[in-house]
Amino acid sequence: MSAPIYLDYHAAAPVDPAVFEAMRPYFTERFGDPGQTLHAHGWTADEAIDVARGQLGLLLNADAAGFLFTSGATEAVNLAMRGLASTYGHRRTRIVTVATEHPRVLETVASLERDGFDIVVLGVDAAGQINLDELRVAVDRDTLLVAAMWANDQTGVLHPMAEIAEIAHECGAFVLSDATWAVGKVPVDVEEAGVDLLAFDANQFYGPKGVGGLWVRRRPRRVRLLPELTGAGQQDGLRSGSYNVPGIVGLGKAADLADAVLYEEAARLARLRDRFEARVVSRLADVVVNGGEAPRLPGVSNLAVPGTETRKLFPLLRGLAASTGAACKTRASQPSHVLTAMGRSRADAFAALRFSLGRFTTEAEADAAAVALTDAVGNLRGRAMAA
Repeated sequence: MSAPIYLDYHAAAPVDPAVFEAMRPYFTERFGDPGQTLHAHGWTADEAIDVARGQLGLLLNADAAGFLFTSGATEAVNLAMRGLASTYGHRRTRIVTVATEHPRVLETVASLERDGFDIVVLGVDAAGQINLDELRVAVDRDTLLVAAMWANDQTGVLHPMAEIAEIAHECGAFVLSDATWAVGKVPVDVEEAGVDLLAFDANQFYGPKGVGGLWVRRRPRRVRLLPELTGAGQQDGLRSGSYNVPGIVGLGKAADLADAVLYEEAARLARLRDRFEARVVSRLADVVVNGGEAPRLPGVSNLAVPGTETRKLFPLLRGLAASTGAACKTRASQPSHVLTAMGRSRADAFAALRFSLGRFTTEAEADAAAVALTDAVGNLRGRAMAA
């Protein structure tokens, strides 16, 4: 049995072979502890981490000293939000976020609300975009943080981060962006956007699983955090614990590769996505592209097929790997919170599938996936009519 066509890159991406090769020596030969300053093994590991910081800095136009390495974006978001709350919560108690955020943000703000913070969750329009005028009303002098993801994981819809940051900064609030699905796919420039904290995950740009980071602004206005993990004081005391040197090396190499092909790959994926959607729509005229009216990532397509249910459709798509939405929610019985926030009914949300294309997706695979999807929908509808 041949492997299914993989169009679920937003759930997990393969490690680029060049990344794997860059990591390999740090498992077996260059295995030193970067905190050990008395011999060459430690120096070599420390230098490798500095290289990774520089590679990330180039990709994100960021001060390399501002990077904290974590186990992934979920830890990074928690470190940012809880660290800010612990540091500044006695002075500012409002946190503003968006209804379409990833659960790691929404669950964290829910826990902070239980701790006494005033939480404002902004809605979105039918295209998944926020209303900046509503944001202006929500942000006041008591606002500590505005948290908005750079790009939505389910629809690919992009938020206008520079405008969001400008509104937040007018009232002295910080801005956190979960940029997990944007980094390496579209230009992410922390200086141009003006964000204060940025969370990301290596695996979403072809690095290893289990490593990510948080960038924290140091100038002109330094963001101060209290740590969530304490110990031996690594990473300026903000994230104690031994460095995952192979993972950090892989993270840096993945950033380096992404920087080299960013615009070329984005253009190729946009063409491939548009071709895929056009072929599906040509055979299924009633298909809805969720978020299709908004600026969005080049490689993601969220399609709703009216009158179907994905739980019945997926068994007919054995040759195709796609998703119903957030990877951590694929087993849930609830509809996508992103799509319902966009005004979709439960039935329409349950009829949606996410196809996320990636670096190794070919034109032939995209074409075959369009045929497989439309054939499966035709078979499902035929069964319904015959019943």
